[in-house]
Amino acid sequence: MGVPKRLTDMQMRFAEFIVFGGVDGPMTQSEAAIAAGYSKARSRQEGSELMNPRESPLVVQYVGSLREERIKKHQITYDTHLAELARLREAALKKNSFSAAVNAETNRGKAGGLYIERKIIKHGKLEDMSELELENKMKQILDDYAPILNVTPPTKTLSSKTPDMQPTQLKENKSTSNTHSSKENKLEPKTSQQNQSK
Repeated sequence: MGVPKRLTDMQMRFAEFIVFGGVDGPMTQSEAAIAAGYSKARSRQEGSELMNPRESPLVVQYVGSLREERIKKHQITYDTHLAELARLREAALKKNSFSAAVNAETNRGKAGGLYIERKIIKHGKLEDMSELELENKMKQILDDYAPILNVTPPTKTLSSKTPDMQPTQLKENKSTSNTHSSKENKLEPKTSQQNQSK
């Protein structure tokens, strides 16, 4: 009998159902055979024979070409991915859907390598650590993150400087501030009297 030279319509439909599936999604060989028009009684055997390269080389070849075509059609490249995200962002902006636009732009940034996602996996529980281990761990965290942690606020006012000063310095500062204020009080009446005399 020999190998057929071309595919029948039923074989083509079978191959298309195998690659693209049906209305409800992907199909098995038996389901594809039934959907293509083969008998239900022999659907399992027909599906197996149609996907056997020795018995149906043209069908297998057609299935392969359809799969390649589908892959090329839906292939994701870096450029097409960024272009699609940009298109989605613009469509979202036109509809005033700002959160969708922000998500699309964020995903573009991630695809472009502008964001680095880091995950920290913790092992063990704090409850299982001793007090000394917890203190050491806290010191290690502070040492590790010291460059990015700003624990001490900048000192601008006298009240923020006072905790760093020694008690003797505090007494001196209080006494000097009292003398300054008393001098200022004494100066004020003189200047007002001088203004009146002028």
